[in-house]
Amino acid sequence: MTKRIEDLKIKGNKRLNKDIFILELSGNAKIPEMKPGQFAQVKIEGSPETFLRRPISIHDVDYENNTFKLLIQIAGKGTDTLSRLEKGDFLNLIYPLGNSFSLPEKGERSLLVGGGCGVAPLLFLAKNLKSNGYTPDVLLGYRNIERIIEYQEFSQTGKVFLTTEDGSKGEKGFVTDHSVLSSPSYDMIYCCGPDSMLKAVAGYCKKNRIRCEVSLENLMGCGIGACLCCIVETIRGNLCTCTDGPVFNINELKW
Repeated sequence: MTKRIEDLKIKGNKRLNKDIFILELSGNAKIPEMKPGQFAQVKIEGSPETFLRRPISIHDVDYENNTFKLLIQIAGKGTDTLSRLEKGDFLNLIYPLGNSFSLPEKGERSLLVGGGCGVAPLLFLAKNLKSNGYTPDVLLGYRNIERIIEYQEFSQTGKVFLTTEDGSKGEKGFVTDHSVLSSPSYDMIYCCGPDSMLKAVAGYCKKNRIRCEVSLENLMGCGIGACLCCIVETIRGNLCTCTDGPVFNINELKW
């Protein structure tokens, strides 16, 4: 798949809550084919303290309008700088990078599980599944009602279940506490979020013999397998999350 280093124009900057926002991007040329699970390495201009690019998941793609979106959480000076970009500004990206989620087998039931800003790559996946004839269920977990994002967008792709840690919306607890998982009925589960959530979902899937793919959120300095700062231990040896991932089958990971 062709990779590009390109200056893209900001078409919009939408704030979802106090520290999560969506950048909509477009270029002069036709945007390349992208797959759910892939990401971009984003250059931070105007932030001298931010030397390395930041890895950001592809959140959504609109080929008809030649745009795509990045969902970003403010976690430091670099992402704070990105949050201040305005319509008409430019952003330099290396993209699309990494591998992608696979499709279920015909007739299989699938569940997408996301926690916090870990929902970022799952909207593109949900839309891709629907366009390929699947109707996935979606299980989203947040800290509280104020942190819920993209609920309406996911609702357009399938049935959405919610958990909040304080019980302010949906069922109280973590995603693995939700009643939809009380009687296993899925053939495939896709997951992205904090490591603790990924490992909990992976444990559930192994126990119930459900196939599962997870998108890891490891630190990535280069995005092309050169710096080796995103190494993950697998049954195939140490692999780079940025080139061999970020999507892995849980049976490959040494968890």
